[in-house]
Amino acid sequence: MPCLIRHLLTDYASMARTDRLMRLMDALRRLPAPVTAARLATETDVSRRQLYRDIATLRAGGALIDGEAGVGYRLTEDPALPPQSFSQLEIEALVLAVGDLSQTGDAALEAAGRSALARIIATLADGQSRQAMHTVLRSFRSPPARVEFTVDMALLRRACWEELALDVRYRDLNGRITEREIWPLGISYSERTLMVLVWCCLRQDWRVFHAAGIETASLNGRSFRPRRVTLLRDYVAGYATE
Repeated sequence: MPCLIRHLLTDYASMARTDRLMRLMDALRRLPAPVTAARLATETDVSRRQLYRDIATLRAGGALIDGEAGVGYRLTEDPALPPQSFSQLEIEALVLAVGDLSQTGDAALEAAGRSALARIIATLADGQSRQAMHTVLRSFRSPPARVEFTVDMALLRRACWEELALDVRYRDLNGRITEREIWPLGISYSERTLMVLVWCCLRQDWRVFHAAGIETASLNGRSFRPRRVTLLRDYVAGYATE
């Protein structure tokens, strides 16, 4: 048993270190260069001393990071990403799409889009990188009049991705409250609401829930993975015949 515990602790430490280094690379890609050690330490939630060790680790792994303590750092080449090439219109489309994520009202999703775009831009050739910094297409829309919702979006996304059942307390548009098990398969954003496509175990049928009506949600330990593909196929087939 002690050997197993040591093994688990070692795995956990390795995962935490990998996550920390990924966050450091993301910060180097995303923040205007040169980035000070103090800013990078804040972004990655580590001490200044740990940051210097992490910079050294990344350099040893092949990342070309210019700079030094007291001056700031700049990522000049990222070996973790292969070279990318996009047309000018494709670059405009990517920047436009990521900018439009603000309309979802989901701050975590918007931040993830900006992070992904920064990774892509970091792999572009100099000319294309400049195009990405000076795009001409813009989307200006009024902020969405979104209904507030209390459901934990991180939990909801995880349940969809990992095919995990949820126990929810749901209030419908007529104010009726029910408690039920649902199998969430998709999330749909619109200008005024957030909808969740689910298989409802109580009704044994498809339902589209307003996220604002989900008052509580928790994992119940069950998985619907064996049913997911069949359910989605049946839903798409039924939707196509309507």
